[in-house]
Amino acid sequence: MKLIQRIGYYLGGFSLGLIILAFFLNGKKTSCSYGPDARVLKNIRLKKIEYLDNTQSQLYNNNLDSVAVNYVLRKGNINFSESNARQKPCGIYIVEGDYKEKDIILTVENCDSIATITNLRIAN
Repeated sequence: MKLIQRIGYYLGGFSLGLIILAFFLNGKKTSCSYGPDARVLKNIRLKKIEYLDNTQSQLYNNNLDSVAVNYVLRKGNINFSESNARQKPCGIYIVEGDYKEKDIILTVENCDSIATITNLRIAN
């Protein structure tokens, strides 16, 4: 068998596999959360999110709402150097992101079944 035939068989099987994979995964809620940031943010988003009273007042004072918090939890980055992920019983994460030209820093207490936004800062 010549090299060109081998390449042809390989590409044919590879493309067939991609088509079958696309058929099985079509319409399902699949995601590729492989990085540490993406895994933790997805874990937080899947839980019920609560706000402390001071956080709600900070949102109100800065003309923000829960949409801004959800956007930061979806598109933000976790500052692992300032976070305390191994704290028991709930890890503390610092999530940084921007929303409508405002740099927002959230402090999230991530427990087993609930995530609590304990602090919100607007950085300049």
